Amino acid sequence: MREEGVAVGVTQVLNILSEYGWYILFSCIAVYYMLQRINGVLQSRSHKRTQAPEAQLEPSLIMRRQEAMDAARHRMQQELDAQAAKYREKQKEIEEEKRREKIEAWENMQGGKSFRKRTNLHPESESGTLSAAKPKSDKKSLRGGFNPLTGDGGGSCSWRPGRRGPSSGA
Repeated sequence: MREEGVAVGVTQVLNILSEYGWYILFSCIAVYYMLQRINGVLQSRSHKRTQAPEAQLEPSLIMRRQEAMDAARHRMQQELDAQAAKYREKQKEIEEEKRREKIEAWENMQGGKSFRKRTNLHPESESGTLSAAKPKSDKKSLRGGFNPLTGDGGGSCSWRPGRRGPSSGA
């Protein structure tokens, strides 16, 4: 009798699992996930509660943290000031160089020399003869600006497609 009851119970459990097994599995996973989230929230709240009284009990800890933050801010401000000073020095050097170039160009112009900036520092290396350089030919000008996508220029052919729809005149 007892064996029959156990066998009936096992078959009923197997039937339930075969019909609702996936639903039971996903429900268990969802419940586990929710319990983990709730546990994490409760732990973070308890940690905040325990941390607040400790800070209230130790004002020296608060003072040390504040002093460390102030020291870090002071160091960062000093680094920023040093970078700004270097930048200002570079800007002054650049302005001084520009001023010297302008003075040199002015003196050259007053002396009758060219006042433009020289791009080539060694004019002796060039050939001694002055010949007119040929202008480079533009390959676009050879084709006449032909663009097959727009149909502009390039030839005398001006084919256009016929009208859509049925032909007229029948």
